[in-house]
Amino acid sequence: MKAHLDRAHRALPLLLAVLTLLSVVVLLVWDAVPAFFPANAHDWLGAAPLALIAVAYLVYQTIRRPGPQELFKAALLAIAFLLWAANQLWPSSPRANLYNDLAIALFVLDVFFVIAGWPATSPDESFAESFVEPPEKGL
Repeated sequence: MKAHLDRAHRALPLLLAVLTLLSVVVLLVWDAVPAFFPANAHDWLGAAPLALIAVAYLVYQTIRRPGPQELFKAALLAIAFLLWAANQLWPSSPRANLYNDLAIALFVLDVFFVIAGWPATSPDESFAESFVEPPEKGL
């Protein structure tokens, strides 16, 4: 795997991530002025960023070409976001609680994997943390 992905390879996941951020802005505008939107707009506006970021993350991971274990972990996280999006999109569905509970289970499993250090090939920065070597004593 390359240490740094070139711009051409980052273009599609970055475009999807920008669209995701824009969809979050629209969601927050709904929070400020819901009267400007159609009746059930919040269901769609709440689901869109979750689904978009799931797709963006999977596309990003496929161009990174991680090992099978890391790809499996990325897929679990994307599925969690998609289940959360389904819960947002269909809150009245008889399966809404199931979607939500499965999303919770997968998010918890993902964080468990990070804490447990699985897969071993994952960098320490995988959970928005970075390792800084402590300074030598006596300096």
